[in-house]
Amino acid sequence: MKLDAKIPAGPVQEKWSNRKFELKLVNPANKRKYKVLVVGSGLAGASAAASLAELGYQVECFCFQDSPRRAHSIAAQGGINAAKNYRNDGDSIYRLFYDTVKGGDFRAREANVYRLAELSVNIIDQAVAQGVPFARDYGGMLDNRSFGGAQVSRTFYARGQTGQQLLLGAYTALARQIGLGTVKMFSRTEMLDVVIVDGHAKGIVVRDLVTGEARSHAGDAVVLATGGYGNVFYLSTNAKGCNVTATWRAHKRGAGFANPCYTQIHPTCIPVSGDHQSKLTLMSESLRNDGRVWVSKKQGDKRRPGEIPEDERDYYLERKYPSYGNLAPRDISSRAAKQVCDDGRGIGDTGLGVYLDFRDAIARLGKDAIAARYGNLFHMYAKITAEDPYSQPMRIFPAVHYTMGGLWVDYDLMSTVPGLFVLGEANFSDHGANRLGASALMQGLADGYFVIPYTIGGYLAGQKAGSVKADHPEFQRVAGGVVEMTKRLLSIQGKRTVDDFHKALGKIMWQKCGMARNEQGLKEALREIPALREEFWRDVRVLGGELSTNQSLEKAGRLADFLEFGELLCRDALERRESCGGHFREEWQTADGEALRDDEKFCHAAVWEYKGDVKNAVRHQEALAFENVHLAVRSYK
Repeated sequence: MKLDAKIPAGPVQEKWSNRKFELKLVNPANKRKYKVLVVGSGLAGASAAASLAELGYQVECFCFQDSPRRAHSIAAQGGINAAKNYRNDGDSIYRLFYDTVKGGDFRAREANVYRLAELSVNIIDQAVAQGVPFARDYGGMLDNRSFGGAQVSRTFYARGQTGQQLLLGAYTALARQIGLGTVKMFSRTEMLDVVIVDGHAKGIVVRDLVTGEARSHAGDAVVLATGGYGNVFYLSTNAKGCNVTATWRAHKRGAGFANPCYTQIHPTCIPVSGDHQSKLTLMSESLRNDGRVWVSKKQGDKRRPGEIPEDERDYYLERKYPSYGNLAPRDISSRAAKQVCDDGRGIGDTGLGVYLDFRDAIARLGKDAIAARYGNLFHMYAKITAEDPYSQPMRIFPAVHYTMGGLWVDYDLMSTVPGLFVLGEANFSDHGANRLGASALMQGLADGYFVIPYTIGGYLAGQKAGSVKADHPEFQRVAGGVVEMTKRLLSIQGKRTVDDFHKALGKIMWQKCGMARNEQGLKEALREIPALREEFWRDVRVLGGELSTNQSLEKAGRLADFLEFGELLCRDALERRESCGGHFREEWQTADGEALRDDEKFCHAAVWEYKGDVKNAVRHQEALAFENVHLAVRSYK
């Protein structure tokens, strides 16, 4: 496997301009001859499909939801970063670049991150032109708020539903192209494999989730925008449908998988209430603008929050990280919450929770002002917990939220398989070992609206349009494998449900490879996961039939991939003998419990090559060079 990042020459400020000029072009008449398959219709997929169709390419777009409007991008609540500096508080493209590299604990590629910061300013203009109802100040100008890991206000937002509003903007652009006939939309359709012909991605095999039919689609390039793999932990803030299948099966066809151990734990989730839960609920990081995080200074304190005097409260983020306070980055804030709970000062019956308190903000600004900023989030919290966050603090605890790892891509967002491009959370490129809040929406839209329309043309210019059709023997072979796996899952007829196996996997992952990891736990996980996988293939019971709507079958196929991928995630975590960002190895920490990097040995992206079995996977390295943001101890104190 060759890892050529294709980073352009020149100063970091000029790399994207240089690359755009270097790329070969496809003239408008020829664009109509090329077909691009876009898998996923969230922010990255919808924006890519709409933009490519607007340029003149034939586009087929696929999603397993009923509609592109139901993509998980709607769940992003807090906002989207952009270096507009409307507040005149010292922000700039360089500062956003710096904050992102530092926030990722110096484990991201500089060139990609700078381009992201550079393009961020265009995204807001695009969204406003589409009618996205961003919040505005008293004078009618676009408003901003702060997010973790930044000391400036650069986050644009639409109350607590920013992701939904941005997705509606992208969906309108996509729907326009569907109406014009330049995009063919395939909803309720799941990609189950990639077809490689002569070393290039030339199509996909999908399953119609209504009829159960396996179909082949040929194209000149494939774009994966299928999100992250957080549901390997079973309990996460992700929608239940989020899965690793598209990227994992592409990995098994030759695409390198980078940094799978980089998983993000979000600090402001509603705590787990019992084994009956199937997912967790995120409370937006934007709440930390006005909410103060605290626990009692006393261990085992069971008093109600209103009964605990001010001098007996520990506002631990403000105490430990005075420069950033409650807006410390997610990984640091999550570990700090774990530490106070491990110290016996957590709240609730389980002791796994901390308070997020708006008492002081309401006293300072008034209830109406807080309701205007966060009203829908407060309503959601009250509906779930039956508690009024206006009169008592919210209860929060960290939970799995986002995945920084993903398929390896070069500067053009192409994987190690030529013609296979990967966008948004499905790739590894921009966030290093930890993602700053409000940067996921930024990356997905930058990739879809502004990067892939240029870079995919550079690839297609060297390809003959329509050179491979869906009747090619390789499509038949791959489709046969998909059907065979479906029949195998249905034939087992064991005793345990898919969800039962998934919960078992999730417990292993969370306990052995969650917020904190150590060598002993990871080695135990690497014994337990293969054993669980063997039991799955021996004793799972998948209900229903092949040629029909069958959600049990859908979940089984996705879990089969999670059971393989989880092993690779743990292998990657075991091999990375350092702590960085969301990857916290207990053996590598400072005296005060902070992450301890090893830049001499691990200043690289780890890229795994599939060799027929996870145990035989080969680990490659892409060295990371820092010429503009110098390696330093990451401090928010």
